Amino acid sequence: MTDSISTGLLSDISVQEKYGSSTIGKEKQELGQDVFLELMVTQMQNQNPLDPQENSEFVAQLAQFSSVEGLDKLNNTMDNFVGSFQSNQALQASAMVGRFVKVDSDTSYLGNDGLIAGTIDLTQSTNDLKVKVFNSDGEQVAEEMMGENAAGPIPFAWDGSDGQGNQLPAGYYTFEVTANYGGNPVRLNTALSHNVDSVSVGANGAISLNIAGAGTRSMAEIREIL
Repeated sequence: MTDSISTGLLSDISVQEKYGSSTIGKEKQELGQDVFLELMVTQMQNQNPLDPQENSEFVAQLAQFSSVEGLDKLNNTMDNFVGSFQSNQALQASAMVGRFVKVDSDTSYLGNDGLIAGTIDLTQSTNDLKVKVFNSDGEQVAEEMMGENAAGPIPFAWDGSDGQGNQLPAGYYTFEVTANYGGNPVRLNTALSHNVDSVSVGANGAISLNIAGAGTRSMAEIREIL
């Protein structure tokens, strides 16, 4: 008795008859719609007439292929969407070059505009909030008594002048902010204004800002755009 021919759609027999044994691995990995339909026709032509494959099996195979093909198209669509989104992010970030942003830091550059803006992270209310400014040599050049403040972000700005109202030269200045809690001075975190020099796009599409005096920062680290 003659053995019945295999009815498996992707059987090695069908693939070998159509494409040869040397291309089996490649065709299994790169099975397009046209190849799939040709294999299905070949299967139907070579099925055992005494035991034909049920219609439901053909439908199931078509549905399975359609599902895989749909997932491939969805992946391609998502890849295109991610690429477009990253390009849009880079374009938006490039518009920030030359602008000032606030990032967490205690040192910033005083430029020709003679102004450094900042935000104090006040964790709890205090009646004695104080800001001291030091030059690059570590000498205190200014001090501001901000008095009583409720907990929360406290904005402030320094105009670049010393205690006598004299304008100080351009350069880097460090801010030391303290709050008095129960007679004990506590150092607080600050976010200071910095100029955005340039924008970098990483290998994974991540956007980074190169900030004067504050190094490279991610978009998530930007506290405020001025």
